[in-house]
Amino acid sequence: MAENELAAFRERWKQELTGKKDEKPLLVSASTSSRDLPEDVGERGDIEAERTRRKRHYHSMTNVCSASLQQQQPQRKVKKEEELVDQLIQDLNEVNDIPFFDIELPYELALKIFQYLSCTELGRCAQVSKAWRVLAEDSVLWFRMCTREGFHEDASVSDSPCWKSTLRDCRNSAKTVSSNWKNRVGSISQLQFELGKVLCDVSSCDSFVLAGYTSGDVRLWDTLHWDSAASYLKANSLSANTEPRPHVSHVQVNGTVAAAAYEDGCVDLWSTETGGQPIHHYQSPGRIQALALSPDSPVLLSAAGSDVRLDRADDCGYWRTACQAQLPSTVSQALWFCLMLMCYCCPLAALTAGEAVYLLDPREEEPRTLHSVYGHPVTCLDASYSQVAFGVKRTGWAMHDGGNKIHVYSLETSKPTVCVGNSPGDFTCINLRDGPPHLLVCGNKDRRVRVFDLRTGSSVASLYAHHLGVTSVQADDWKIVSGGGEGLVCVWEMRMGAKLWEMHNRHPVRHVRFDTSTLVTANIPDDKSPRGACITDDDLTAHRRHRGVICHYDFSEDALSQDHILPICRSDYTESHGYNYNIGLAVPYDRLSGSHSSH
Repeated sequence: MAENELAAFRERWKQELTGKKDEKPLLVSASTSSRDLPEDVGERGDIEAERTRRKRHYHSMTNVCSASLQQQQPQRKVKKEEELVDQLIQDLNEVNDIPFFDIELPYELALKIFQYLSCTELGRCAQVSKAWRVLAEDSVLWFRMCTREGFHEDASVSDSPCWKSTLRDCRNSAKTVSSNWKNRVGSISQLQFELGKVLCDVSSCDSFVLAGYTSGDVRLWDTLHWDSAASYLKANSLSANTEPRPHVSHVQVNGTVAAAAYEDGCVDLWSTETGGQPIHHYQSPGRIQALALSPDSPVLLSAAGSDVRLDRADDCGYWRTACQAQLPSTVSQALWFCLMLMCYCCPLAALTAGEAVYLLDPREEEPRTLHSVYGHPVTCLDASYSQVAFGVKRTGWAMHDGGNKIHVYSLETSKPTVCVGNSPGDFTCINLRDGPPHLLVCGNKDRRVRVFDLRTGSSVASLYAHHLGVTSVQADDWKIVSGGGEGLVCVWEMRMGAKLWEMHNRHPVRHVRFDTSTLVTANIPDDKSPRGACITDDDLTAHRRHRGVICHYDFSEDALSQDHILPICRSDYTESHGYNYNIGLAVPYDRLSGSHSSH
């Protein structure tokens, strides 16, 4: 009987404690007797009292929390509004602290780090976070990248609202120009002034093209402003009143002044901005053999025989004779270049006279000898910011010791750095300043254009170009333009060593100069007084063959006008009269002229 009552009590106890998880159940061992258990009524009273006490405690805690929340709600609202105002001020002032993973850097310091990244790396950084995107699209970064790639070098940060878009447009334009170069797409102009006279010399710099004629006239073209008032340059009174007027022997031009030397030894200097009368004039005792104008500063060098004269402009713009010197032999070539000394650019002149090469500093009175070997005359010359290169012809017993060479000297140490080439022909032209820093491009009488690596002294490419010898050459980072004695202008792809296209005119190519989008070539006749070249002759076609031609190519535009196409390119295959000496030119220009269909 006692066991049945104990089981019933246990069942009621479990039912009372079913809904309370936090209360500990009363453990009653099997050995406990009914006498040891409390009264049924007393136990239930204790349980009810505990439940009531916990309910009161819960309600009291709930009331306290509610009161606390009601007091804190206005404070949180005010604090949230203050945080929004601070965030707005911070957004207006851009980002002051840039999170770099576990640290924060000032904006200027983070910008200093990002300036070493490329376009691709900046694009990846812009995807990291909002702060990094603001930093990666900073105008200063893209302006520096644009100038570093050679675009808008003279501009300032404020010149463009978005330098990132400007750089993208410049890259697309450069890609189009490069494609036009390879496919020979663009406009062509023939620069003509004196139709009845023969071309003597041509020089070009930036957008200016200067030409001198046998009539004694000098003409200046500005290819950016064809209607410039400075196009017609008047000669000095002495040369203008001489009958017959002396021929123009040499011309030189830079961005500010143009110079011309005449057969009678006179030298004139004009301003490219105003033209008209010369701003400086002097007379040399003999014929001018070499004329050089500094491309970056107003300094003019002229050599008559072995006498060298240096004229320069002072701070007020007045030209004065800076120094005069005399060399042991006749000067044959002269050029100006800039020597970089720390942050200062110092103009220097290099001259060749017989077997020697001299350097002339305007701050010094006498030129110093850079190279001199008896019996080895210098045939060509070029210089860059740090090196001078010249071709040497081996004669006599020295011919058995190898072919003709090109010597490269360092301007910093005045010592030879490398000697390249071993050709039986004479080197006629060198281009060192325009190509990559470690490459040298030269032309030879053996009909080849050669490319040398100055780091190893080895030959990179040898191009068979002109059957009458190479007369002029220029290169950049991917192409070579060469001119020959037969009148052919060739454009080569340097890496592949393949000829892209060619253009032919009658006379030898004496001048080749190109930049990113334009090319200027000059075919100058060797015979300045040919038979039948008189303006009164009836045979104007014969006269036209003798006077030479200047061609200006612009690859930045795809012109469809007939005025931009050379006459030889406008001919078709159905003509029954005339003589087309290069009819293959009609095919590439079909889409330019718009009058012929492709075959």
